Amino acid sequence: MPSYTVTVATGSQWFAGTDDYIYLSLVGSAGCSEKHLLDKPFYNDFERGAVDSYDVTVDEELGDIQLVKIEKRKYWLHDDWYLKYITLKTPCGDYIEFPCYRWITGEGEIVLRDGRAKLACDDQIHILKQHRRKELETRQKQYRWMEWNPGFPLSIDAKYHKDLPRDIQFDSEKGVDFVLNYSKAMENLFINRFMHMFQSSWSDFADFEKIFVKISNTISERVMKHWQEDLMFGYQFLNGCNPVMIQRCTKLPEKFPVTTEMVECSLERNLTLEQEIEQGNIFIVDFELLDGIDANKTDPCTLQFLAAPICLLYKNLANKIVPIAIQLNQVPGDENPIFLPSDAKYDWLLAKIWVRSSDFHVHQTITHLLRTHLVSEVFGIAMYRQLPAVHPIFKLLVAHVRFTIAINTKAREQLICEYGLFDKANATGGGGHVQMVQRAMQDLTYTSLCFPEAIKARGMDSTEDIPYYFYRDDGLLVWEAINTFTAEVVGIYYKSDQVVAEDQELQDFVKDVYVYGMRGKKTSGFPKSIKTREKLSEYLTVVIFTASAQHAAVNFGQYDWCSWIPNAPPTMRAPPPTTKGVVTIEQIVDTLPDRGRSCWHLGAVWALSQLQDNELFLGMYPEEHFIEKPVKEAMARFRKNLAAIVSVIAERNKNKKLPYYYLSPDRIPNSVAI
Repeated sequence: MPSYTVTVATGSQWFAGTDDYIYLSLVGSAGCSEKHLLDKPFYNDFERGAVDSYDVTVDEELGDIQLVKIEKRKYWLHDDWYLKYITLKTPCGDYIEFPCYRWITGEGEIVLRDGRAKLACDDQIHILKQHRRKELETRQKQYRWMEWNPGFPLSIDAKYHKDLPRDIQFDSEKGVDFVLNYSKAMENLFINRFMHMFQSSWSDFADFEKIFVKISNTISERVMKHWQEDLMFGYQFLNGCNPVMIQRCTKLPEKFPVTTEMVECSLERNLTLEQEIEQGNIFIVDFELLDGIDANKTDPCTLQFLAAPICLLYKNLANKIVPIAIQLNQVPGDENPIFLPSDAKYDWLLAKIWVRSSDFHVHQTITHLLRTHLVSEVFGIAMYRQLPAVHPIFKLLVAHVRFTIAINTKAREQLICEYGLFDKANATGGGGHVQMVQRAMQDLTYTSLCFPEAIKARGMDSTEDIPYYFYRDDGLLVWEAINTFTAEVVGIYYKSDQVVAEDQELQDFVKDVYVYGMRGKKTSGFPKSIKTREKLSEYLTVVIFTASAQHAAVNFGQYDWCSWIPNAPPTMRAPPPTTKGVVTIEQIVDTLPDRGRSCWHLGAVWALSQLQDNELFLGMYPEEHFIEKPVKEAMARFRKNLAAIVSVIAERNKNKKLPYYYLSPDRIPNSVAI
């Protein structure tokens, strides 16, 4: 009688093991086996992290094994089980791998195919075609689209984290409880004594140090010491938390009537402002998106204010970027003066603080929330709905959407919801952040997610002209490494452009992203279909880069750049000044956030900057969804390319007072999970 050796691997995360009864059946080309209970006498089977082997004897020849069926039945209480993989040794000595990496819940069952990636056109056998179709039918019932707010990209239809499919929940929900994490952060930072002191102003800038954790030789300490300097202000537009706003100014907008006379003491080349613009030395940052956004009114005791500034910057003879003019609102006029470095010290400082505060709002809600979190969730939901686990693109992308839907659901539950944590300290809380996303959706285009195109569109691509733009330099290296890798994987499974065009599952995935994620907007430029291998590898690069590198670049520097409150105020408690020459230090301190809001802000940027336990970084694929040698070799080359980038960045950062490391691949998590 034929005998098979079955090896079963249980996950090593918390609560992965089970005491339930586990049954296995084999489905072959010549027949199906009976149901076998996998159980060893006097042994605790399926413990967390265990790899257990069983001999399974069948009555007759089964032929080629096509499917393995696993059933879980209750022993005492329902006990979820995380199955990593099953390996089968056949009677003739062959080994077949069946990757799973999923939870089996309740009285559940899972039917697995062997680990070879297959396109739909590769499946000729009816039972395999049927398995493929059934898996997608089940997933489409579990992963449903929902509109959380009008005009937003659609998100997962789940009100709470616990409502999500078990496979995409966090291993431990406690780890991502925002209320808990922010409170814990305030405790760790020894600032919880201030957390309820709303409406209580600090006495001066030095007073902010009471909640500032000084860690010597860090970026945050350097920011604290130099935040008032124009060089530090300009540098942040290149390499701070929000390095995506600055663009080369080719023509001064009419709404910003800066003249040569106003700024000539800042210009170093004996040229007029127009000539400096022609030579490419003038840059602009426009926060037009904030114009008319409602400020937070959730606390009747504290008035909060927003501005929509425009800032002109200049590349000086040392090739450093410095601010030369700031207008705090969009419409020029007597009550909206243009502030200049030649103005009184506190006039100029307060104008810069307003710009920094506006930058913080756009960073949090658009650069970070919309353009990494919400976009990655769209890719994740579409992937689960349209690509079966056997599809090579599913196997490639699954690591890059890990926990993304979960973190976003948790954020909608606790953070950005009505009366959520976001309302506590932010001037755009209470609904302003929703208005911002609705507006920014107009500018969310496919090309703006293609990193090289986005840099070029802002006129920031010349390394010669703008030599200290490390976000651009490192981002291009990582983009290229990802693109090379995706092109290799695409080349393995798609032998021609025709195979791409005829892959209906792939086309359905791309269409889901366009129709539901981008709400079917033609102006988004998102493709409705993909016809070539080159376009497919670019699309996959967008998915992976957005989830990994782009998110890392705009997330993990938050404590570095935003922990010194005057450098990134989450709210302002007085309106922008309408005249020059009246600002005092007392007025600035009274405009900045109170003690309570400062603490909540600090807790937030600390918590958001922390890596997850057991973080998986770019290039790490511990879940072996792919079993084929060519893909494993492509992964090894990818890791080698990434390691070379790590060395290049480390070398560049040597002896730098302000090292730029957010895009070093050894610091880039695989997915948006925080």
